[in-house]
Amino acid sequence: MAVNVWTVTLAAAVTAIATGLGALPFVFVRDMSRRWLGTSNATAAGFMLAASVALLWQGWGLGPGRLAAGAALGAAFLWAFRKLLHGHDDLEIGRLAGDDAIKALVIVGVMTIHSASEGVGVGVSYGGGERLGILITLAIAVHNIPEGLAISLVLVPRGTSVRMAAWWSVFSSLPQPLIAPLAFLFVEQFRSVLPVGLGFAAGAMIWMVATELMPEAIQDAPPRWLVLAGGTSFVVMLGSQLALFGV
Repeated sequence: MAVNVWTVTLAAAVTAIATGLGALPFVFVRDMSRRWLGTSNATAAGFMLAASVALLWQGWGLGPGRLAAGAALGAAFLWAFRKLLHGHDDLEIGRLAGDDAIKALVIVGVMTIHSASEGVGVGVSYGGGERLGILITLAIAVHNIPEGLAISLVLVPRGTSVRMAAWWSVFSSLPQPLIAPLAFLFVEQFRSVLPVGLGFAAGAMIWMVATELMPEAIQDAPPRWLVLAGGTSFVVMLGSQLALFGV
């Protein structure tokens, strides 16, 4: 099959849909206590920190200066975004309201930013040939499942339905089929900004873990639960990335 804009768009759409599979474990989970909420936050934090490590590792070889600038911009953007939402206690998103709605908006926003860099990765990889493109597409699709789980870990314990969590997970990955064809058409231009994008996503995720997820997790669950949940998810996510991407 010849590689063109449409095949690249379809491949990126597959990676986006795969993100929704991360919500499936919650079909079987019924206990949503505060302790479970804290453990879920720690688990999501582990997934996001491991993803950030991989992004920084990939970006370092492409341009350390642009990577650092992107990371600083990502952290600053999330800080400004959170400040913008401050005081909006009347915010409602589906079943969520107040601080829960704000956290949902932030996690979906952060993962949407992250997925933009993955869309660039898909498009650029097809610029190197069909075989490389298919390999990267499959790897990112598998990699997106725990990212969808990270989103669901924040949304479902706060009252979002499993179906809506799956939808928000897929929504967060929509930049992939939008950006991938552009990256395919303009490979060299996108390749030059990729380290900035990788750093931006990593900086935003690390900032969210430090300021949103872990402080609440520490309040809601025993330390040993947090260490076990966060450590396990970090190792699983980083191990899967090593296996899929070699990073």
